[in-house]
Amino acid sequence: MRPIKRIILHCSATEAGKDFDVDDVRKWHKQRGWSDVGYHFVITLDGKVQMGRSWEMIGSHTQGHNSDSLGVCYIGGVKDGKAADTVTPEQDKSIRNLIAALRTIFGPLSLHGHNEFANKACPSFKVKEKYPELC
Repeated sequence: MRPIKRIILHCSATEAGKDFDVDDVRKWHKQRGWSDVGYHFVITLDGKVQMGRSWEMIGSHTQGHNSDSLGVCYIGGVKDGKAADTVTPEQDKSIRNLIAALRTIFGPLSLHGHNEFANKACPSFKVKEKYPELC
């Protein structure tokens, strides 16, 4: 098993309220030439947590930081064409529950936003401000 030290939160960069799922994200990533969806988990608007890549596989979500992390993506992150925190209450609950479950399995994982590692808006907010108690 590969060493996992952190969780990196992403958004799908899709318009608020537009419902997509892991199969859609997988299709987008494969169209880019990737072998599979880049994230380990995708959280739909209604809070369903869907499996992406197996956590035993290195993700393809944060350049230079994939080997020791798990990628979690919530659907959304854009409102009126601009980056925005569009996390639904159901997604928020699932993010919190998923982080707790992953920490039960892997130990004290740190939580980060993609924007901490790249010049990107993703996940469209600062994780340390939104989820200080989880970081």
